[in-house]
Amino acid sequence: MRLRPALLAAAFALFVQPAHAGDRRGDPAFQGRSPAIAVHGMAATAHPFATQAAVEILRAGGSAADAAIAANAVLGLVEPTGNGIGGDLFALVYDPATKGVTGLDASGFAPLKLDVKALAARAKAAGGLDRGMDSVTTPGAVAGWEALHKRYGKLPMAAVLAPAIRYAKEGFPVSPVIARGWAANLSNFQRQGDAIQGPQWKALFAPGGAAPVEGQVFTNPDLAATLELIAAGGADAFYKGAFAADYERHFKAFGRQHSAADLAAMKAEWVQPIHADYRGVTLWQIPPATQGLTTLQMARIVEKFPMATLSEADRIHVLVEAKKLAFADRAAFIADPRQVKLPVQALLSDDYIAKRAAMIRMDKALPADVPAGDPEGEKNDTTYLSTADGSGMMVSLIQSNYAGMGSGVVVPRSAPVDGGRGTWGFMLQNRGAQFSLDPKARNVVARGKRPFHTIIPGIVTKAGEPLLAFGVMGGTMQPQGQVQALVNIIDLKMNLQAAGDAPRVRHLGSPDPGDDGRETASGVFLESQIGAATRSDLRARGHVILDGFQDVGGYQAVMWDAANKVWWGATEMRKDGVALGY
Repeated sequence: MRLRPALLAAAFALFVQPAHAGDRRGDPAFQGRSPAIAVHGMAATAHPFATQAAVEILRAGGSAADAAIAANAVLGLVEPTGNGIGGDLFALVYDPATKGVTGLDASGFAPLKLDVKALAARAKAAGGLDRGMDSVTTPGAVAGWEALHKRYGKLPMAAVLAPAIRYAKEGFPVSPVIARGWAANLSNFQRQGDAIQGPQWKALFAPGGAAPVEGQVFTNPDLAATLELIAAGGADAFYKGAFAADYERHFKAFGRQHSAADLAAMKAEWVQPIHADYRGVTLWQIPPATQGLTTLQMARIVEKFPMATLSEADRIHVLVEAKKLAFADRAAFIADPRQVKLPVQALLSDDYIAKRAAMIRMDKALPADVPAGDPEGEKNDTTYLSTADGSGMMVSLIQSNYAGMGSGVVVPRSAPVDGGRGTWGFMLQNRGAQFSLDPKARNVVARGKRPFHTIIPGIVTKAGEPLLAFGVMGGTMQPQGQVQALVNIIDLKMNLQAAGDAPRVRHLGSPDPGDDGRETASGVFLESQIGAATRSDLRARGHVILDGFQDVGGYQAVMWDAANKVWWGATEMRKDGVALGY
């Protein structure tokens, strides 16, 4: 049974609701709050405690990188529905010392001794790789923390992780949106049973027999102990210590090839970001195996149209059509460049983008099955945060366990901590669900290979100077959300908060780089504030307007105002977060 599309839609429908906002004098009617503004530094995250931790670190003399790690560590505790140290991490950093943008790829890989045939047979019998041990790839987040800290950190790692350790020990009240997601995830694990992942998830995340409700205080002494090991011994304490031994023992008990050697081989890599210009600014993305390339393609196609002067229906039409074209290439081409040659520059070339944009007719929607292009004759849940400091450094960081809480696999601790629940305090990601089982696909599963990745941080510069660190969570929504935010800020001149609060659009039904064909039935979801006339116009062009509800992502952003020399911050009103500076 192929669970991913239906599972994700059901989970999101349970804990995310359409956005509404009240009238604010001088602001768009959809804007829900003011952006934050500060002189010395800024942080925008999906949870108030994470933002507070980041500001605490900035006030103590930490860098934007220190603040990002601190916030991410807290988010892994308070928002286990979207991230944690069992997942992967990507970051973009604007470095004021070099006046350049650099990228960090801390993504894990399939087991080095994976029995691919046995995996394929199990997946076929189960209907896919959605959950359980076969969906687990090596977790990369801790390696990412260490790489980021070694290059850009100012405070000791013990100080950076101290807020997360404190909250894990003392407890935190579960916030409303996260509480709904927590319950939805545990319900899914309960339906699937323990055969594919083991029972430890219940001990850790439902210690009273059920998911904590909003306002209920939750502690995680197991995670506190794990973070203390990392704070004292660095990434090696995680990848080469007692956790590695317990990790191998647990997977071996289920007949899987995941090993301590996989963990020991995990290294984060500094990579050269890819970029594209958009109306006088430059958009930066992490290269494949992420879908950052897809975001750049979308932006370049959209730039061919006068978005500032188009009607709402025309703008939505262009965004949807650009998405279809870019996602067709996404399915055909994106994979691990360490193992597969990819035509990245050809897919972004002027001639190729012009040909793809020319396929868009303003009076008629393209089919959902628009074919991939032929560049150079080639014949394929999440948390996001932004931080900035007084030096001018910006960090755009995204981190995820993939679908909701992840695989369901929680590693038992052979030497339990006092007051703990017998685990290492976190769930492992199910990023392996993004592999294809088609041997002809670029993204086919293989030993030591990294799967296609949906999570993408974004940075925008102008004339080489910092402008914007931003992202929009939510699987296939991420490229769509980033481009919509970019249009709102650059073309429509919205303020930073309004750009995220504005009603969003999500097209679904494009082909997927994995093996499930496509994400869901094709159509366009429009948030409720998009009116009847626009909906009627889009239907007349052939667009299928989806009823019900779809997730439209989670936006966080930090922007540098060079004229006033201040930082602006904005956060997603559809989630629990906040932006704060000092």
